[in-house]
Amino acid sequence: MTAPTPTVSTPPVAGAADGSSRRRRRAPRVWLGALPLLVFAGVCFGLPVGALLYGAVTRDDPATGATALTGEHLQRSLQGPYLTSLIGSVELSALTAVIGTVLGMLIAQAVVTSRGTALRNGVLTASGVLANFGGIPLAFAFVATLGISGVVTQLGHLDGLGWNLYSFTGLTIIYLYFLVPLMVLVSVPALDGLRPQWREAAQNAGATSWQFWRHVGLPVLAPSLLGGFVLLFGSAFAAHATAAALVGGSVPLVTLKIADALSGNVLVGQENVALALSLDMIVIAGLVMAVYLPLQRRSTRWLH
Repeated sequence: MTAPTPTVSTPPVAGAADGSSRRRRRAPRVWLGALPLLVFAGVCFGLPVGALLYGAVTRDDPATGATALTGEHLQRSLQGPYLTSLIGSVELSALTAVIGTVLGMLIAQAVVTSRGTALRNGVLTASGVLANFGGIPLAFAFVATLGISGVVTQLGHLDGLGWNLYSFTGLTIIYLYFLVPLMVLVSVPALDGLRPQWREAAQNAGATSWQFWRHVGLPVLAPSLLGGFVLLFGSAFAAHATAAALVGGSVPLVTLKIADALSGNVLVGQENVALALSLDMIVIAGLVMAVYLPLQRRSTRWLH
């Protein structure tokens, strides 16, 4: 007859219980550490957005001073010249973002594959400077170079070829001046994340360079490329000073319409249309970000 096997009771692990309780005590401390950042974000971003939203959907009665909800401002911001300026900004931003993404990626690929570090350091340094060069100084530089009496315009007789800096095409070239370097700065870390083992494995399998980029490189880099496109789109969409100094009102842009409305250059009762236009810009930026964020989470699994 077989003797029964004694049952050994396992004592509770004190370390696990202590660890869980320690994590519970640490959680409030983490929130306390992030509290200054949350307060800063609420004051600098939350309050302006709240005031913008309130002004976009309310209207003050000039006779009684009473405030009432209305959708008139939002409706008017999607009509007439306001809608034309909104479409013009989207077209300009999308075009410059696409061209800037392609050119910036090509330049970044040339920098990453270069053997010497001098080219890489020089291009990255220049990109860091040019990406932050904008506003009125950039407009003046292009006026002196490619304007009607600009040096390059006169030497190349570009005016006889129909060149006009103060147009949609001229504004596109100016925006690319700072968008392409910005894309280079974004693309270099992503290209560095492509592991050499992937290319070696593709070559050992008999794949060509085009097949590697089509089936491996571009799919892995697609979220980063889209992220760069979103960044370039947002930078061009929100740009104001360069366009205001260069084209004025000859090219319809939503930022210029907002500036005119805030300065009082609107009809009576349409003062809050500028706030409605700003809300339209936030909605468009939110839609673009909604496409980008899911793909960005996918890219982190491959590039990190």
